[in-house]
Amino acid sequence: MQPEHIRASDADRDQVAERLREALAEGRLSPGELDERLEALYTAKTVGELAPIVADLPSPGNTRAAMTDRMSVLGPDARDLAEQSKGSENLVAVFGGCERKGRWLVEPRTNISVLFGGVDLDLREAVLSQNEVTVQLAVILGGVEITVPEGVRVINNTSAILGGAEIHGADRVTDPNAPVIRLTGTCMLGGVEVKSKRPKRRRKSRG
Repeated sequence: MQPEHIRASDADRDQVAERLREALAEGRLSPGELDERLEALYTAKTVGELAPIVADLPSPGNTRAAMTDRMSVLGPDARDLAEQSKGSENLVAVFGGCERKGRWLVEPRTNISVLFGGVDLDLREAVLSQNEVTVQLAVILGGVEITVPEGVRVINNTSAILGGAEIHGADRVTDPNAPVIRLTGTCMLGGVEVKSKRPKRRRKSRG
């Protein structure tokens, strides 16, 4: 019997379903596409019928490999920073400001709370703890400015109430292996602005 004619098991279906959910989180599939593929998944009877459902999606290993390559390019200090990850970070600006710039670690999840204040994040020299990170926003009567290096994709999933998010260029990155920053949360009477810029040039020391 050919392998593609083998009856699919529950474990086979669970593995494909998990890859589809990961693809949704990575921005590779829309919610509608996910529903369509899940419907096809649970009606599939053989391993051969499961394969086309994820044929156009890279394997999770490819994403991890891309992240490993990126760490090697950034150097040993990037790997050291990534190993210090705690999973999340909270940034709060109430009637004031908060700033992160230079060499710093972007946790898998960053929670930003703004009330009558502002937050400025410069990620051009930052190290992402993983290939996709989430920035959860709660902005009320304030603003958040985010600067990302060219080649980083920004996905906006925020909700706006008399406010909004402006993404300049970073939402048009099409490289499937590009690092991803996903914006979620709510902006009320406030806004988020994302700019894509080249990394800062380091000044040469004078002899």
